[in-house]
This record gives sequence, structure tokens and C-alpha cells, in this order.
Amino acid sequence: MNGIYWLASYPKSGNTWTRAFLDNYLNNGEAPVNINTINNEIACNRNYFDEYIGLSSSDLDEGQIKLYQPYMYEEMVKKSSGDLYMKIHDAYILNRNNIPLIPKSVTKGVIYILRNPLDVAVSYAQHSASTIDKAIHSLCDETFIASNSDSDFKKQLPQLFLSWSGHVKSWMESPLRVHLMRYEDMKANPHGSFREMLKFMGFEIDEDRLEKAVRFSSFDTLKQQEKEKGFKEKPTKAASFFRKGQVGSYREELTQEQIDTLVEYHRETMIKYGYLDENNQLVY
Repeated sequence: MNGIYWLASYPKSGNTWTRAFLDNYLNNGEAPVNINTINNEIACNRNYFDEYIGLSSSDLDEGQIKLYQPYMYEEMVKKSSGDLYMKIHDAYILNRNNIPLIPKSVTKGVIYILRNPLDVAVSYAQHSASTIDKAIHSLCDETFIASNSDSDFKKQLPQLFLSWSGHVKSWMESPLRVHLMRYEDMKANPHGSFREMLKFMGFEIDEDRLEKAVRFSSFDTLKQQEKEKGFKEKPTKAASFFRKGQVGSYREELTQEQIDTLVEYHRETMIKYGYLDENNQLVY
């Protein structure tokens, strides 16, 4: 039976890198997959809603849309010729009828990609063309909704992120089968990280194919493709989609006060997932 593997993350945590790797592994071509054709299954795609539900999402408010979204994903699976690999930034939530936004009935598994919130804040500020302080506020806002403004209206459905910690907790404590991938581990050992992801998804591992897919989806390769071809997922106001892709770049860009704000709010989650040690010292 077909189903969905959700590639879930808070924004700017390595989701696009993961999608690029997966497409390169599945494609097994002699050149990198064009970034503008990689895994176009994006959960918040407004066109999918209109097509599979048969209603105009522009006529509905956020709460009404979320009532229909679970059925949209079920319809997508029914009409799919194979498994779907779906990018999603929404938190795992229940709609107002207490039905999960993500139906367990069509879910084969979740790849949850986690990144240090300090680095996420810097990258998300650039991505959304806002200040770092505004990005930090969003990461600490339990009611944060993205794509809920007129400028984003035609592209994506509204997405409730919650705070960074709320997002992590929502997925990691969900009733779904979840495989955790930390961005920092992916950078330190991409072959090992993606090998474990493929095993979780039930793929047989071809080491040569794995090595090639890692190489074809490297940060430098993706950034060069964006420079040459552009990237359709880049927000209009952002300078680029692929920024630095480094671990710990926040140390050069956040003030101590900004670091303290994020650490204080997310301390429990950062300790749980290895971003703070037993002495409350930053690990990365």
C-alpha cells in the first residue's frame, strides 16, 4: 500500500538538502538533479488543496483549511502510483475537530530534521528578510503561523509552526513512526546520516549510489546551482536560499543577549537533544 514519508522540520534546518539527497539517490543519474525539479511534493501547496479537495482555499480561513487538509493527504495517496515524500514545516497538531493534520492511516514514517535554534534564527532571519530579533521572537512564539499574509497568499497554505521547541515536541512525541536526524550530525557524517535514513525508509543500500547522492547534494553543489539557475523556492525578498550551511555560524552573528534569550526559552529541549551539555554550556 502506498503512503507518505514526511520530511518534517522547522524551516532552515536542512529539509531541502535532505530532499535533494533523496532525489539524487532515487534518480541515480550521472549529474546532480536540478534543484528546481527536486521533490515537488510540498504539504502546504495551495494548488494541491484546491485540486484534491475541490474547493478554493482562498474562500476559507485557516481553521477551515485545516479541517480539510487530512483528507487532502488521503486523496493524494489514493491517486498516487507510489510512495510520496512530502516536505512539511507545519507542527504536528490537531484541527478543531480534534483530528490530526497528518493522518496516521497514510503515514509510513517521518524523517524529522533538527537543527540548533541559534543557527536556525540567523538563517531564518535572512530567509524571511527580517531582523534577527524578529526571527528570535518567532522561534519563541507558541502561536507562530507562517504564510498567513497577503504576500504569501497565493503560494502556500497557512502553517502553524508553534515555537521551535513546540515544533520539535509536537513531532517527536507524535504517535507516528519518527526517525530523528540532527543537522549537525548530517554535516559531520553525511554518509552515515543518510544511510540510516534510507534504512528507516526501507531502501536497500547501494554504497556507490549513496556516495554519489551525497556528493550531488552537497551544499556547494546546491548553492552553485542556485547561482546558475535560480531556485523557485527562494522567497522574493531573500538574497538567496542557500546561505552558509555552517554549524555554529550564530557565534559570529548573534549578540550574547540574543543567545541568552533563545537558550533561556528553549533550554529543556536544547539539553534533551544535545545542544547544551550538563553544565548548560553550548555544545556547538
